[in-house]
Amino acid sequence: MNIYERRQFLAVAGGFALGGASRAEDSAPAKSPWGLLIYSYGIRAKAEPGFAEPLKFLEFAASRGASGVQMPLGTRSEKDANAIRSFAEKLGLYVEGIVSPPKPEVADRDRFASEIATAKSCGADVVRAAMLGGRRYEVFSKAEEYTEFVKRAAVSIRTAEPIAQKYKMQLAVENHKDFRAEEMLEFLKATGSAWVGICLDLGNNLALIEDPSEYIAALAPLAFSVHMKDIGVERAENGFRMSEVPLGTGTIDVPKALAAIKKSNSKIRCNLEMITRDPLSIPCLTEKYWATLGKVPAVELARTLSSVGKLARKEPLPRVSKLKIEDQLRIEDANVRASLATAAAWKL
Repeated sequence: MNIYERRQFLAVAGGFALGGASRAEDSAPAKSPWGLLIYSYGIRAKAEPGFAEPLKFLEFAASRGASGVQMPLGTRSEKDANAIRSFAEKLGLYVEGIVSPPKPEVADRDRFASEIATAKSCGADVVRAAMLGGRRYEVFSKAEEYTEFVKRAAVSIRTAEPIAQKYKMQLAVENHKDFRAEEMLEFLKATGSAWVGICLDLGNNLALIEDPSEYIAALAPLAFSVHMKDIGVERAENGFRMSEVPLGTGTIDVPKALAAIKKSNSKIRCNLEMITRDPLSIPCLTEKYWATLGKVPAVELARTLSSVGKLARKEPLPRVSKLKIEDQLRIEDANVRASLATAAAWKL
């Protein structure tokens, strides 16, 4: 590891750098009221075969003090699904699923129905879905392309809703850098269904130059589940960069956000999404970025860039992709542990 890489490693790991991480692993953390999203361990899931299997991840989440998990459950036999449910109950954990929204074709509708049935048998009452796999400003180059996406997404939701209703499953659509808050509310309210709501991600809409306190408050009344995170920012020539960072070290007032969310649903479940990765580029000063965002007032761009300038870190956001895999794994685990410990200290 060269000097620059080590500086980044220590910056990310903070108090959990090499020796600290080992000592932290020796003692079991106190149980958190939050669940753990599988994406918080994306590096480990790729490096360790079987890590993302439900039984293994449930056990791992319990060892980190989580109260539940949100993860893909797939399609499983009733026997296997019941085993997952029983194991989660034994550990005292809740289960939430992750599904891909259905296409209108019969085969994919059946696939979706099978995954919802499996999630129900595993003990889930909420499943998360994202309408767009990528990021709006990266996927689309023309306004009409985005318009067509919205039409397809509406068909998908209309296909999914009766299945969710049949199984009494809350379908939580994530604000996934695809819809701005007003657009998402319009999109979901068109379904008129109590079974379709939001998986509210605290940080994503910052990439669409929205103020976190505003979009969180706007989306909270329809939220079924929450992705808890903090976001660090830094300036860039073409806009800015953003990255998940350990709770309390970024720009989001997490306690305030959670208080706003709980005004609408005091029993809502929160899952930590602490993704360890290189920063994401938000090229809001490029022409392509505005291809689908032309109606956004210029004042919102000015406000966002001003906020980034004020809140940007003195040190660059951490980069981890060039580190050795063992260091990436340590940093990833340290970030999660630090975030859960901070949440516990805040009594969230």
